[in-house]
Amino acid sequence: MLNILGAAGIALIVSLLGTPLFIRLLVSNSWGQFIRQDGPTAHFTKRGTPTMGGIVIIVAAMAGYFGSNVVAGSHRPGASGLLVLFLMGGLGFVGFLDDSLKIRRQRSLGLSPIWKIVGQGSVGVAFALMAMGFPDSEGLRPASTKISFLRDTGVDLAFAGKTLGIILFVLWANFLITAWSNAVNVTDGLDGLATGASAMVFGAYVIVGLWQMNRSCVATSSLDGCYQVRDPLDVTIAVAAIMGACLGFLWWNASPARIFMGDTGSLALGGAYAGVSIVTRTEFLALLIGGLFFIIIMSDIIQVGWFKLTGGKRVFKMAPLHHHFELCGWGEVTIVIRFWLIAVLFAAAGVGLFYGESLQFLAE
Repeated sequence: MLNILGAAGIALIVSLLGTPLFIRLLVSNSWGQFIRQDGPTAHFTKRGTPTMGGIVIIVAAMAGYFGSNVVAGSHRPGASGLLVLFLMGGLGFVGFLDDSLKIRRQRSLGLSPIWKIVGQGSVGVAFALMAMGFPDSEGLRPASTKISFLRDTGVDLAFAGKTLGIILFVLWANFLITAWSNAVNVTDGLDGLATGASAMVFGAYVIVGLWQMNRSCVATSSLDGCYQVRDPLDVTIAVAAIMGACLGFLWWNASPARIFMGDTGSLALGGAYAGVSIVTRTEFLALLIGGLFFIIIMSDIIQVGWFKLTGGKRVFKMAPLHHHFELCGWGEVTIVIRFWLIAVLFAAAGVGLFYGESLQFLAE
């Protein structure tokens, strides 16, 4: 438990104190955000606000993870936590390239969609292949070829052999990574919205990780309903560090934001979320815990799809969903707070479902 608290605390402090220093660096180099011309006019005042703050989130999360191991001294880094941080850092680098191009070109367009997908895919393939390796003494690997909900289900991608199973898993993992990184990226449109929601969903996964740690099949193999996961403590430490980093950054990112996370942060957080769902064997539960991200990305997909099908008609005044409510006259802070409440409800429902399923085994 000391490792988990230490990871969150160190990441929080690094992010909270490091962000204003990074803001000064960005301002001195005139690295500011560029606003899309077809967006809400109220956003034009945000032009020039420092961006790429996701660098601070990534650095703080890694400082929390490794720092807690040094402070507590009772835990060594494991494959699962390291893979989540690898995925976070890798996608953060893709986002950094995107943000850098926006600044260099003096417009709100960075990497082309194709190159962004190539970047995400390259990191995703590397993550997926490594996640299928590193077996522990019990033979458990960070990931499994089985599709998971609250735990691994009976649906196995290796139904026709190990080789096909690994290929299908790589495709499945990359779908999740691309989907969640883009979902958080689309959500990052209002001050503090994606940062606060991310802190909530990773906070929910701290609870999930703690429960899996206490009922791990490695430590308690005789218990019915134990969890076949590798490194549950290590994953929980990594998740706590990411949560702490988001909370520290939110102090400066809340309205009126003094810095934006940019694609550097949103792709990194979305990738980390996908990675956590894979190594905790809760891939479909993540849809509920991260329900706000899912709703917002779906609003964008629905808007684009309906526009093309009907030759120009729209479902929303503007997509993604938070911009629709802006054009309906809602204030930015009102939208963010209400969406945070929705994020909390989804996260709580996901944790409740996970906990309730586990209680069934305890009652038997």
